[in-house]
Amino acid sequence: MSDRIGMGLANFPFSDVATMWRWIDLCEDNGVDSIWQTDRLISREPILESMTFMAALAARTEKLKFGMNVVVVGFRDPLVLAKQCATIDFLSNGRMLPAFGVGGGFAPEWQVTNRRLRGRAPIADEMLDIINGLWNEESFTYHGEHFTYENATISPRPVQDPLPLWIGGHSKAAIRRTARIGTGWVAGIQSAHEVGPVIQQIRAALAEAGRTDYEPDHFGAGFGYHFGSWDDHDVQATITAIKARLPEVDPGTYFAVGTAEDILRRVNEYRAAGVSKFIMRPMARGDEPIMYQTQRLLDEVLPVVHA
Repeated sequence: MSDRIGMGLANFPFSDVATMWRWIDLCEDNGVDSIWQTDRLISREPILESMTFMAALAARTEKLKFGMNVVVVGFRDPLVLAKQCATIDFLSNGRMLPAFGVGGGFAPEWQVTNRRLRGRAPIADEMLDIINGLWNEESFTYHGEHFTYENATISPRPVQDPLPLWIGGHSKAAIRRTARIGTGWVAGIQSAHEVGPVIQQIRAALAEAGRTDYEPDHFGAGFGYHFGSWDDHDVQATITAIKARLPEVDPGTYFAVGTAEDILRRVNEYRAAGVSKFIMRPMARGDEPIMYQTQRLLDEVLPVVHA
């Protein structure tokens, strides 16, 4: 089992692009496993578009892997999305970690674009079949209820063979989707005690499907962390923002705030639930606070987890 820490960006918390690249370089030079960009197309605050950002990371970095957490397939075209992922994996020499989901009902894109929530799951299933087929077949033909493809080919193909296909979501459909086609699973905004049963169900579904190619450490989860106090302004601002969208979330069991020991305690809770891949999001606003929170994680938490 390989425990690894990646860093997550839910928004754009930096004062400028140069500072963002300074942060990326810090992660690249200090053993961070991967960078994960939250997918949001409609927002009042600045949030980078996931696929564009992955392409920029491919050019800037040499060691970091990177993924989107997670792209909602219903807001995109499957052929374009498959081609983007294949191109980014090719340009990065095999460092892309594509991750897809159906999308929660709270996402503003549904209402703003007048897309229907009902029926989005079977459309997503067809899209994932198409994406996977385009990555792996020389000539791909598909006849579904929502999409039809005849002898489609993309080139260059992904460097990774197969290109990973991580699935997000914790519904019964997401569990079946992971067992059917996924090579990894990443949790949403869920505590360790909520994640554990989902991982158990995925493992049972994988066994039932006869899957032997699923790596046992391909279970991921992300949460916000902060070296400091629960009363700190950045912590309270993060809690307020997440409660506005998801009032059922318990900050006390989801976030990690305090010392390195407190943050490692939360990591170990997820470990006990079956998680091996971590997406850590610093709860901070402003260049220096972000750098401070990141540096402390790299100095005090990452070596312990990676060891």
